[in-house]
Amino acid sequence: MDSIVEIVFRHAEREPERPAIFFEGQTVSYRQLVLEVKQFALALLGNGLRPEDRVALFLENCPAFVVAYLGTHLAGGIVVLVNNQYRQVELSHIMTDAGVRFCVTGTSGRAELSRLELPDLEMLIIVDDDAHEVTHEACASYSLSDFLNLGDEQGASYELTMPSPDDPAVIGYTSGTTGRSKGALLLQRNLLANITSLTEAWRWTSEDHLLLVLPLFHTHGLMVGMHGTLYMGARVTLRRKFDAASVLTNLRDDPGISLFFGVPTMYSRLLAEAERQGGPMPHPRLFVSGSAPLSAHLFNDFAHVFGQFILERYGMTETIMNMTNPYEGERRAGTVGLPFPGQEARVVDTQTRQVLSAGEIGEIEVRGPHIFAGYWNRPDATAEAFSEDGWFKTGDLGSSASDGYFTITGRARELIISGGYNIYPREVEDVLATYPGVGEVAVIGLPDPDMGEQVVAVIVPVPDQSPTASDIIAYCRERLASYKKPRQVVFIEGLPRNALGKVQKHVLTARLR
Repeated sequence: MDSIVEIVFRHAEREPERPAIFFEGQTVSYRQLVLEVKQFALALLGNGLRPEDRVALFLENCPAFVVAYLGTHLAGGIVVLVNNQYRQVELSHIMTDAGVRFCVTGTSGRAELSRLELPDLEMLIIVDDDAHEVTHEACASYSLSDFLNLGDEQGASYELTMPSPDDPAVIGYTSGTTGRSKGALLLQRNLLANITSLTEAWRWTSEDHLLLVLPLFHTHGLMVGMHGTLYMGARVTLRRKFDAASVLTNLRDDPGISLFFGVPTMYSRLLAEAERQGGPMPHPRLFVSGSAPLSAHLFNDFAHVFGQFILERYGMTETIMNMTNPYEGERRAGTVGLPFPGQEARVVDTQTRQVLSAGEIGEIEVRGPHIFAGYWNRPDATAEAFSEDGWFKTGDLGSSASDGYFTITGRARELIISGGYNIYPREVEDVLATYPGVGEVAVIGLPDPDMGEQVVAVIVPVPDQSPTASDIIAYCRERLASYKKPRQVVFIEGLPRNALGKVQKHVLTARLR
């Protein structure tokens, strides 16, 4: 089998009434999932989807996300994942850069998109709207139910074929060295190679039941949580978002839940909630953490209360999952473990690119069948991202121990990770620079006990003007995802610079810590 969607169809043939997704009182069987995926694919084709056309999912967690994701693959399209917190700046860039023709969203997403000029966008599919077709700016707009009905009316003459291994599957936008997010293109075989290794490493079976609160627009939620469930023919309880109290209740009330995946911020809040409530703790067989560093303190405190160590792993949009602490064996605090089966990793000198010995810090490079095909329409960036002998340069600094465990010590690129989300300072700086009264600006990340890091804007005001911190934060909130807005605004007389005029952010960071 060559794709996730083909595997889902096989599960539906074998056990059609087997539950696949539980969501807010609904149960979606594998049979029902396949029927809706077919309808969605035929509706796309009936409305003119061409091979490798881009279909954006600008949507919160719900079964319709999974239907649209698999249906796009079955129709021969490429899914573009869009963070549902994105606003004008990010949306305009991603939708335009990917040349999105179809977009699946909700009513709030439709309102956000209506503010933008997107000449390539031809159709909106609204999942939480029962209205019939309307003209929305330059786009036709359908409710999801009406759109699926088109699969019966307009798609009957189309024959559905399963994707091939080398077919493009997903474009996920990730922070890059230019400050503009780049689209990482993953092929069907990349998705399968990764989930095959992951399910083997974590002993995932068809009897597992995952409680999934991570967003599906993110690699961790979709290509780990949902892919693993569908690949194994297992079950998932899908939630719209994370809430510590309700998650703890869910884990206690349903002893059948065997897996939970989160980011460190979630585990910190889950631990605090458990200590507040008291009583016996739930015991799923596996807690997994990623997307941001897990502190040794949280690692140990969580184990003390919940009775097991969190399994920390390491991945990124371009590669999905790279390394994992072992399922059986030592889960070592402060490390991301070893490469998954069938994958390789090494540490090289950032200047000479020579391979370093154990214990030496350099840039981590990875290689294997899980590595993406390249950046969308960016051959220059793709070439720069790989070494001469074909290893992907992660941009993360770290070292390997003599027994193979890897530790990440920092980032070669100026990336801020807050609550598991990647934030590139340049993107925030570009927005702040347009605010009247801002002369110069530098954005840095400072430690935060809850979010890991917080975004801090350091601003030199225009002479004789006095912008306020609250106005600046509100300005960013309207133009960027909420998690990207500054949590602090610091006003200074001048930014520290080196002899060549480059802003010395490390000086600012040291000064403000």
